[in-house]
Amino acid sequence: MLEEVERWLTGRSWSAADRPLDQLLAAKNRTGQTVSVVLPALDEEATVGTIVEIIRRDLMSAAVPLVDELIVVDSGSADRTAEVAAAAGARVVHRDAVLPRLATVPGKGEVLWRSLLATSGDIVCFVDADLREFSADFVSGIVGPLLTEPQVQFVKAMYDRPLGEGAGGPKAGQGGRVTELVARPLLNLHWPQLAGFVQPLGGEYAARRSLLEQLPFPVGYGVELGLLVDALHTVGLDALAQVDVGVRRHRHQDGQALGRMAAAIYRTAQLRLARGHLVRPRLTQFDRGEQGGFVPRTTDVDTEERPPMRDIPEYAERRAA
Repeated sequence: MLEEVERWLTGRSWSAADRPLDQLLAAKNRTGQTVSVVLPALDEEATVGTIVEIIRRDLMSAAVPLVDELIVVDSGSADRTAEVAAAAGARVVHRDAVLPRLATVPGKGEVLWRSLLATSGDIVCFVDADLREFSADFVSGIVGPLLTEPQVQFVKAMYDRPLGEGAGGPKAGQGGRVTELVARPLLNLHWPQLAGFVQPLGGEYAARRSLLEQLPFPVGYGVELGLLVDALHTVGLDALAQVDVGVRRHRHQDGQALGRMAAAIYRTAQLRLARGHLVRPRLTQFDRGEQGGFVPRTTDVDTEERPPMRDIPEYAERRAA
């Protein structure tokens, strides 16, 4: 590990407990910064309501007004995600209703990019909507350094990710398979300054709007890697940080979904290494056929990226209003 990264780990890795809520509220009042929380959601009716309720109860009360705005951006759910989120107290926005002149494409990154136009906070905090046993520390922990450390611009959550149940309970640290097999090797080999991030692909992170609006957003699974790499190049390692929020429990993807994620993440890295014309790739996987043998399934790998939001006229008009 680079000496620079070792120093960064000492100075830019914290625990959520390092910044109590009263300290965060004092910093928020002193600086006048506002905080928006965004939950991108696709068919998450089982968990999204509880997450919204906890954020509203613990971070949006008269006694603890840390979060100013909480929105759920629905990606086109076929279940009751939007209804459940609204009943729990979130403002629900459908992906297609934001910037309607641009046709939407599938993908988490597309939703996060559009959410910049649907929110107004100086600090934007993204939280996945499939978390179980959710704690408000996932929000306050990663927002904290942005409120208290003026030089910090981008903060990732770090946590244990148990995988499944076995003898002795869940297997701690075994989650994040794409992280360990794809993202971590890529970062260590090509962007060694980012080798200190425990959860580089985690969906819980917060950043200053002034940074996010400068960055392109990969539309699909590569968004977390793309934002992290581009943030490094835009503001430097010392402006990045991570906060330990404990344990993250969520729905795990099957092996083929992980393969698609891995391909998109690799492609996102490849684009940042080459920045040239590349043929749109496809990924072939195999299922056991009903009549025996194996059946190939081919899907496109996400390669499209949305431009920095500050280049979108509607965004510029809204910010100027």
